[in-house]
Amino acid sequence: MNPRIPLLLAAALSSAPAVADIFKCVDEAGHVTYTNNKPSGKGCSTLSRDQAVSSVPSGGMPRPTAVPSPQSGASGGAAGFPRVDSGTQRARDNDRRRILEEEMSNEQKSLEAAQKELDEQESVRYGNERNYQKVLDRVQPYKDKVQLHERNIEALRREIANLR
Repeated sequence: MNPRIPLLLAAALSSAPAVADIFKCVDEAGHVTYTNNKPSGKGCSTLSRDQAVSSVPSGGMPRPTAVPSPQSGASGGAAGFPRVDSGTQRARDNDRRRILEEEMSNEQKSLEAAQKELDEQESVRYGNERNYQKVLDRVQPYKDKVQLHERNIEALRREIANLR
């Protein structure tokens, strides 16, 4: 008989898996604590042995609280939110429309300038750009700028269309 077999058998029998009960405790403030020590306080329960438990502390982050919105409430507005008369709202809407139209005008001017810069860059070819990929790499930032202004204009059009 091999002398290692009894030694391996003894090692296998003596190394039983470690098992610990995990307890979930909730205090009066609602804070949850997980522990493997048997607690003496109320509000503690034993968790299932196969349930995964995170060991990351909560960090004491405050729980989010509900904030009332102007749309909530039975009367069409929540308490504490002022009602705005239609004339004031109309003036605010007109100001918003005017501001969005000014932004649209400025974006269109910026788009025209960006397209002009792109056209100028595409018409020029430097001596070190024998490979066309170098031209594309040089021109790409100008194309990106044009696309950015086009997206901004589209977003402003959607905003203006959503106004009352």
